[in-house]
Amino acid sequence: MGIADGKTALVVGVANEKSLAFSIAQELRAQGAAVALTYQGEVLEKRVRPLAAQIGAEVIGELDVTNDGQIAETFAALHKKYGGLDMLVHAVAFAERDDLRDRFLNVNRTNFARAMEISAYSLVALARAAEPLMEARGGGSIVTLSYIGAVRAIPNYNMMGVAKAALEACVRYLAMDLGAKGIRINALSAGPARTLSSSAIRDFFTMAHHVEERSPLKRAMKIEEVGKMGAVLLSDLSSGVTGQTVYVDVGYSIVG
Repeated sequence: MGIADGKTALVVGVANEKSLAFSIAQELRAQGAAVALTYQGEVLEKRVRPLAAQIGAEVIGELDVTNDGQIAETFAALHKKYGGLDMLVHAVAFAERDDLRDRFLNVNRTNFARAMEISAYSLVALARAAEPLMEARGGGSIVTLSYIGAVRAIPNYNMMGVAKAALEACVRYLAMDLGAKGIRINALSAGPARTLSSSAIRDFFTMAHHVEERSPLKRAMKIEEVGKMGAVLLSDLSSGVTGQTVYVDVGYSIVG
């Protein structure tokens, strides 16, 4: 029996087979959970459906996290199919490519607001929709994905770092709101990973190489390590942990 046996999980943000979200989805399936995935748009649907079939997950439908109607439809579909929800993975983030390359000082008002809405507020919106489904199960667990750029000024991370800082603050306040109903929420701060989103960061490979050289473990983080820790945070193995940011970064975050 796995640590997620008999549980139902929704994973939002799978883009391709290298996604950290997909690593968590894989581990949850391996640990016995029923996993539902979403997609945004036709291009991502063509990527997500084969991945869902590969691990035996369900594609619950299209979800644009800026669309309240689609959020409501997604959770109504979850309720109809599964009767409730135990686990939610939020792996959604966005910043304009130029705002990851230009000086942070130059980000405009529109781009700032959009990055914050998609990268941080979407967690609030999904948690609010998940609350009654998790309450029906007697509690639940939510995990979102962050990065050390939330607490340190990382070159070329810029607007995304500010959005991740807001995301981690949302985790703490949501933990206060949801805790009385037995719902936990944590952020998983992963090391540099060669994903679709990281391709927009200038000099990403230099950043990743620096982490490998400086980290205590002297190697790159493995994507499957994020999947394993994500599954632990979502399971009852971490029943006393909420409102935290947990680092899976081969120790880089402790280095001075």
